[in-house]
Amino acid sequence: MSELTGKIAVVTGASRGIGKGIALALGEKGCTVYVTGRTTGDGERTIDTTARLVTEAGGEGRAIRCDHGNDTEIEALFKQIGEEAGHIDILVNNVYKIPTPPAWGGGYWDHPIQIWDDQVGIGLRAHYVASWHAAQLMFESDGAKMLNVSSPGGQSYHFSSSYGAGKAGLDRLTADMAVELKPKGIPAVVLYPGSVSTEFIQDAAEEQGMDLSQSQTPLFVGRCAVALLCSDDLMARTGTIQWVEDLGDEFDILDENGKRPPGYAQREASSAG
Repeated sequence: MSELTGKIAVVTGASRGIGKGIALALGEKGCTVYVTGRTTGDGERTIDTTARLVTEAGGEGRAIRCDHGNDTEIEALFKQIGEEAGHIDILVNNVYKIPTPPAWGGGYWDHPIQIWDDQVGIGLRAHYVASWHAAQLMFESDGAKMLNVSSPGGQSYHFSSSYGAGKAGLDRLTADMAVELKPKGIPAVVLYPGSVSTEFIQDAAEEQGMDLSQSQTPLFVGRCAVALLCSDDLMARTGTIQWVEDLGDEFDILDENGKRPPGYAQREASSAG
């Protein structure tokens, strides 16, 4: 039996992508996983489908619709979780809004101002609001943990200046939350995935002929995240950035295809050769 069996986890933005992968990996370990997002129904990319797959993986999936751009809905989300579960053992802040159309390339002056609200409002502010409402429920746990999903865009240019500002802000927010949570015995860490074959990236790859053979799968990212959350030295890592590539090697993690994607350095060396 896994040490996470029966633990209460919340994964925001889990209808698809990395959030879905983390939710499924938690399900593999027997967690009760609350999955949030705006898209519901029987489609492939919905919170209801993710919740069902979590249950099929060995956990218990519970879907709650929530627009993380709406403070009132975030408050209602955690109120419901409190009434149903009474506490939260694992909080994964993952929700993110991809701008429509995607704002890649060009200068910041070429992008609509709304991109800031999409990438910083949802990708940073919503994490703060969720963490604020989750805090008292985490204090009721005998071993709560927080994981915030960021990106290497917090350290170097990726996609746009607003994207980088949101990710760097999340890295700083997590580091400072870790300081404030440490007296409560709650670690907070940042996860840096690499190139991940999310549904959005798969769609783009089909249109542009991209090669995703060496990309991480969402479930691989999820399994690395869960291995990190189960590590004996998680408190020693609090406030730090943890790279998925390093976690895959450290914990000997494989994806659903029995593979471990190469790290950045290996991919770059391969492409250069």
